[in-house]
Amino acid sequence: MLTLRIAWRALNKNRMRAGLTVLGVVIGIAAVTTMVSLGQSASALVQGQFQALGTNMILVFPGQRNRDGIQQAIVTLTARDAKAIGVECPSVLATTPVIGTSGQVIYGSSNFSPREITGVSEEFPLVRNWSVRQGEFFSERDISSSNKVCVIGHTIVAKLFQTINPIGETIRIKNIPFRVVGVLEKKGANMVGQDQDNLVLLPYTTVRKRLQGSEFDNVGAIMVSARSMQVMAEAQLEIDQLLAERHRIQPGQPRDYIVQNTTEIANIFGAVTGTLTMMLASIAAISLVVGGVGIMNIMLVSVTERTREIGIRMAVGARANDILRQFLVEAVLLSCVGGLIGFLLGVGASVGLVTLINSFTTGTKWTHEVSITAGIVAFLFAAAVGVFFGYYPARRASRLDPIEALRYE
Repeated sequence: MLTLRIAWRALNKNRMRAGLTVLGVVIGIAAVTTMVSLGQSASALVQGQFQALGTNMILVFPGQRNRDGIQQAIVTLTARDAKAIGVECPSVLATTPVIGTSGQVIYGSSNFSPREITGVSEEFPLVRNWSVRQGEFFSERDISSSNKVCVIGHTIVAKLFQTINPIGETIRIKNIPFRVVGVLEKKGANMVGQDQDNLVLLPYTTVRKRLQGSEFDNVGAIMVSARSMQVMAEAQLEIDQLLAERHRIQPGQPRDYIVQNTTEIANIFGAVTGTLTMMLASIAAISLVVGGVGIMNIMLVSVTERTREIGIRMAVGARANDILRQFLVEAVLLSCVGGLIGFLLGVGASVGLVTLINSFTTGTKWTHEVSITAGIVAFLFAAAVGVFFGYYPARRASRLDPIEALRYE
């Protein structure tokens, strides 16, 4: 404690020089903290977006084949595949086929083009973990009868109905009337700015027969919800084995479908953002090296200026280890103060940048992420810089000859 007080008094004698000395460490720690915080915020955003897709979501897409240099989808997935997955895969909770179409939605004298008009099954709310705010979702009976009913998102309500209660009202799509039976809970925009509430959901059989005029059972994709996060890998394997059997795919043959686990996709995105964060943080850490060199230079100057003081201390009984410890504590104190200031500046900068990003984005807002671990690591790293770059000047001071030091003018 005495050594610490002596070191603080020594640094306090020349505040300007001490402040300029720690500037490099302040900038380095601030830059690293800012980059790590932004990286964690981006990773949290990606993970949150994939979780918003639904409960333990697994997606089944048509496979791809190369024909004359052009990638084409292999349209072999059917609604019967979706039903079979729900019935025969023990790890699966619910499934829904997905059939997309497009068109204008007309109500009275108003019309609007939704971002998405999609045919799904009655299990869509369970698969997507998306409840109905008003009214109800269409039933299995509506699916089997290809009834002209629909469930709409909040944006459709705002664009077409405004203050009118949409339940029971009739909208027209491709000149076909559909009765509104439900309104979904509001979800807002996703991370790429797409409005998730700008959609109309119809029974997939209705889309296929009445809007597409098709008698085929093919679907664009299948959404699957596993029973829990723990059995997602098992559910993915069960789906793959079942579809391979149903599509008569022999061992070694390429699949005509793709089974993707959204957790794996989220982890890949998380790994990418984590790698980029570490890369940027490593670049920012270069300024820490510059700051450490600055500390070494100033400490060497300090040793030269205080040579006579060192000689007096040795003359009255100070040992070489005492001198080494004193100058080393000064270097570490400089670095730690710089690290603390840098961490606080980094937190402030990351908060400001997240706020700025949110002001320019219309999609899902970023949340500010700063872990206590990052602060501890930043502080310890700053202390390590002080020890590493302060040792040589401290060692040089401890090896001074007392008699020569007393003669120094």
